[in-house]
Amino acid sequence: MAGAVRLAAERVAPGSWGGHRTIGAAVRAAKPGAVITVQAGTYTESLVLDKDVSLVAKGTVRLVAARGPALTVHAGRAEVRGFALESDVPRDPVVLLRGGEPVLRDCEITGGRVEIAGTTTARLGGCTVRRAGAAAVRLTGTGHAVLEDVTLAGCTGEGLRVEDEARAEVSDSLIDGVTGHGVLVSGGAHVRLSRCEVRASGESAVLVGGHATASLDECRLHGAGGQGLWTRGTAGRRAPAAEGAAHEAGDPGHGVRLRDCEIFRTAGAGVLAEDGSAVRLHGCHVHHTEGAAVLVTGGAGGELVSVRAVDCADSALVVSAAGQVTARDCTFARTGANGVYAVGEPDLALTGCTVRDTAYTAVHLGGSARLSAGDCTVTGTPEYGLRVTARAELLATGCEVSGAELAGVVVEDGDAALRDCRVSGGRDGVRLRTSHRPLLARCAIEGSAETGVRVGPGTGARLENVTVTGSGGAGLLLEEDSTAVIEDGTVDAPGGSGVVVRAGAKAEVRGLTVEGAAKNALYVDEGGAGRYEDCRLTGSRFPAVYAAARSRVLLRRCTVTGTETDLLRAEDAEVRAEDCHVEDVAEPLLPSLASPGEARAVLTAVPAHRAPARTGPGEDEEGARDPEEAAAKLAGLHAELDRLVGLDGVKREVLTLTRLMQMVKVRQDAGLAPPPLSRHLVFAGNAGTGKTTVARLYGGFLAALGLLSRGHLVETDRGDLVGEYVGHTAPRTTAVFKRALGGVLFIDEAYSLVPQGQMTDFGSEAVATLVKLMEDHRDEVVVIVAGYPSEMDRLLGSNAGLASRFTRTLHFDDYSPPELVRIVQYQAARHEYTCAPETVEALHDYFETLPRGERFGNGRSARQVFQRMTERHAARVAELDLSPAGLAAAEPDLLTTLRTADLPPEGAL
Repeated sequence: MAGAVRLAAERVAPGSWGGHRTIGAAVRAAKPGAVITVQAGTYTESLVLDKDVSLVAKGTVRLVAARGPALTVHAGRAEVRGFALESDVPRDPVVLLRGGEPVLRDCEITGGRVEIAGTTTARLGGCTVRRAGAAAVRLTGTGHAVLEDVTLAGCTGEGLRVEDEARAEVSDSLIDGVTGHGVLVSGGAHVRLSRCEVRASGESAVLVGGHATASLDECRLHGAGGQGLWTRGTAGRRAPAAEGAAHEAGDPGHGVRLRDCEIFRTAGAGVLAEDGSAVRLHGCHVHHTEGAAVLVTGGAGGELVSVRAVDCADSALVVSAAGQVTARDCTFARTGANGVYAVGEPDLALTGCTVRDTAYTAVHLGGSARLSAGDCTVTGTPEYGLRVTARAELLATGCEVSGAELAGVVVEDGDAALRDCRVSGGRDGVRLRTSHRPLLARCAIEGSAETGVRVGPGTGARLENVTVTGSGGAGLLLEEDSTAVIEDGTVDAPGGSGVVVRAGAKAEVRGLTVEGAAKNALYVDEGGAGRYEDCRLTGSRFPAVYAAARSRVLLRRCTVTGTETDLLRAEDAEVRAEDCHVEDVAEPLLPSLASPGEARAVLTAVPAHRAPARTGPGEDEEGARDPEEAAAKLAGLHAELDRLVGLDGVKREVLTLTRLMQMVKVRQDAGLAPPPLSRHLVFAGNAGTGKTTVARLYGGFLAALGLLSRGHLVETDRGDLVGEYVGHTAPRTTAVFKRALGGVLFIDEAYSLVPQGQMTDFGSEAVATLVKLMEDHRDEVVVIVAGYPSEMDRLLGSNAGLASRFTRTLHFDDYSPPELVRIVQYQAARHEYTCAPETVEALHDYFETLPRGERFGNGRSARQVFQRMTERHAARVAELDLSPAGLAAAEPDLLTTLRTADLPPEGAL
């Protein structure tokens, strides 16, 4: 041994009076609270402290372990300052702190670890630990350590290892070049790192396992051979009791939490949370990782706030298995794969996040992943902006998607609901191909190179108030055998046709405006079908409506304006027009489709390429407010009502109501209060008894009297009113109701709104919404509910407010056989056929014996009989000689007379 020891303020040296040749001897002789000054030199001994004493090095003092640890503390408040503590057994402790409240300051510890065990409360300040084995600093038991400005470097195993229920607070420290994990926290331990740097660890920079917790503030984790932060087990998910105890002990809160940290240049993921653990990142920057920037899997949870996950070789955020992630105001950018990638059965919620500049699809959902995205921005990808596959679900609100080269949004087999979103650029704006029914509501699709919204083969979709602007091809494309319900919205300046309906596709379109189409406003391909109500087709360069062979198109209350031709159709296309308006059209054809009392089109006499004058306030589309015109219109409506077959009781009721309404109008014009009278009606009757026709005439009567501004009919049913999920019904019902303002809302099979025995069905919400709307718009609309007589009482009994508004029921009796015969004769006259007398007699017998089961449709059955008779007549005549000579020799009226042989066989309907 070299050097000397001084007790208290006294100088001691070998051979001098009062001197101690060993540190241990000086400690044994010292009184509690003494300060022992150790002169420079090398002391080979194993020092044990168990009292309050301070050891201060003067110069370089090396304490080399003789056997076991160089320093052991059992109790007391011992302080060791400025020592070099050494051992040649790296896997054993150089310093063993087993009790008390020891303090080590400015010490260099080499060749072994610092172990803090039991209930020790230790403090290390300005210390360095090098070349330790297994761990540089290890805490076990329930100990507590505070490490300030320490360096743990060049060690085999972990830099800092905290186990059991121990706690460590580490600040302004460096962990560098350890072969294992930089920091390992396990059991129920807790670690808090502040302004620390963990670099060049062989495995993860920080590993938190078991049910341990950790918090990192303003730390830098980089150069790790594994993950930057790795949580596993139930780390971060403490039980309430443990959380309370930790809080009382000074733990800042349960969880694995990182605030304002930087994680970069890791061989694995920047952050990996798995096996049910939980991690929170706030204000962190994760970048240049070889794996994913953030990976949450195996039932783990992640909360990300203001996180930047960028410049990673893999995806920025990966959530798999049953992981759960919420992210707010985060950026995921410049990735070597996806921006956000979710597979398995995870739940994600992204709010105010940005995903940009990705090598693959920006946001990819697979498996049964569920993502709720609000106010997010997705941009810059060579593939897709948002992609939903397999059984995944997407709910996006207020999001913006741009710069996706293939398509902005793609739904393949999964499901999606997009509300108030904006999608711009891409080959297609939105591409749907799934067995579900995706929803787009109040979305804007802009500048797609090809199609704005593409509904793939066999797919069903619902579009509500969607705007498609400047698409290079079709605005809306319904591919083969697809179906779509489109309500309101606009297709503006498409480079192709506005709406394209392919073979087998079916469209229900209401309130859509198509403006400035480079081709057709509506293109219905061969075998396509659809119903288009209250639509406006304006300024198309090709004919506004094109109907190919075998297509079926119904145009109801549509307006066509500003085009050379309103309609171009194939010979065998079926096109019907009801209450349509043609304005500023050079070659109008829709008016030629008009059929008295059924399908009609109105041609406004305006020269081509000139805007029509608008009607004034309070006028309907046809401007029928002049008394003479109103009287003429009433007379025409009365004549049309009289022509209806049967329905004598209904006709009397309608005429009575008309007279009452006239009196209401007269009293109102005279400034008198109108009598209490409900205009809403119940139509009770079986199918095919003329309920829809009478409803249309009733609206016409009220419009002619000036009690309704338009008098148009909006026909609807449960499918249009009742939503498919919570919160969907009221907006749908309101949208349908508003289309009927100024006219008649006709709800067919209205009893289906309250299914028998289903008290929680969404239909009850539709009924409640209707009742409120009827009260709010009592003078602006008439509501007629229709259905089977036996079911209508149940409907009215389901809601007291509904019953009070429907006080009058019109009963539509089934047609008698003579009345059915008259319907056939009426149809024959309209289509230039006649029925021979013997045919009329045969028809009476036919309808007497016709079964009146579920398939019987009253007037519809009579029309079907007439259609089958014309088919059989054509087949019969086709077998004859139809040359001019043959026709001259044939019986008179061969081509127009229907014979008994033309009656369909029994059971053919």
